[in-house]
Amino acid sequence: MHARHLRARLKGWGGVGAMAAACALAVVFALAVTCTGSVASQAGAQPAGHRTAKALTVDAARAADDCEAPEKQTLPPSRADGPTITAIKSRPGEKRKLVVGVDQNSYRWGYRDPNSGESGRLEGFDIDLVHRIAEDILGDPDAVQFKAIPTDQRIPAIQDGRVDLVVRTMTINCARLQDVAFSAPYFRTGQQVLAPKSSPVEGYDETLANHKVCTAKGSTAYAKLEEDRRSGDLPASTDISTTVPNQLDCLVRLQLGEVDAVVNDGALAASQAAQDPTVELKGEAFTTEYYGVAMKKDADDLVRRVNQILVDFRQDTATGWQASYRKWLSATMDDDPAASRPPAPEYLRRS
Repeated sequence: MHARHLRARLKGWGGVGAMAAACALAVVFALAVTCTGSVASQAGAQPAGHRTAKALTVDAARAADDCEAPEKQTLPPSRADGPTITAIKSRPGEKRKLVVGVDQNSYRWGYRDPNSGESGRLEGFDIDLVHRIAEDILGDPDAVQFKAIPTDQRIPAIQDGRVDLVVRTMTINCARLQDVAFSAPYFRTGQQVLAPKSSPVEGYDETLANHKVCTAKGSTAYAKLEEDRRSGDLPASTDISTTVPNQLDCLVRLQLGEVDAVVNDGALAASQAAQDPTVELKGEAFTTEYYGVAMKKDADDLVRRVNQILVDFRQDTATGWQASYRKWLSATMDDDPAASRPPAPEYLRRS
């Protein structure tokens, strides 16, 4: 995901104007709808007992003491149904759908293309995976109720039972493993800096001094900035106070000149650079992270089933992982998907 590999080949999108249209669409489609391909936003209505991501967050340093290689802390694959899958399959009538937390404004991951003839239909790499999971469990790739959730609501949405799982560019890490279970990794990425091409910022280094940086609330990017500020690896004068509910909001802040740079997963930052050719990735990725599907901690049968689906997804060369990468991501990232393909999965040795 080097900056020199980034291609700003945007088909039908164009900088700030396109972003305004995309944001307007996001507001329109944030209404609760239960049909396939639609979204029921939970941002405005939070159930009793709702907890914020901040309240759920376990101190990352303490969690790391008992956790190594978090991407390997998952269960072996299985096709067997258990209580979680049985409950999903037993939903009556039109409610017999997989309820999935997703993003609706991450270009080429989970988004609505304003130029698409099917306005209202979500598409992207994450959405392809959701349809694959629904097809395997319920026999119908469209048996999905999508719920758009902000970055900081991914874990609460799972714990409160608002969704069965989250497929939303969610990094597997030790702190999150205290609260939810993850599948094996389905994508490899790393944190990078996004800034205007004319900016003196050169990457995640001393050039961030005296600059304002935007991150999403509850993101691994913000956790990394906080940790590095404490350790002195990030200049003390770097302002990291700007946090937003969704990572796309950071790009808007950058376009408006309210911040000087964005720190985000390189995979997402590459897509944002494609949305606005006046910005670019600065420097190399400074972390290695893996996206996983998140579920409740006690949903062992669902975790195992999703891991089996991921095995099949990776092995399917016609319509699986590689085909989805080339369709959605090769235009904004490297043509060669090898750098983003996660390593062969490893599982916990537990019955």
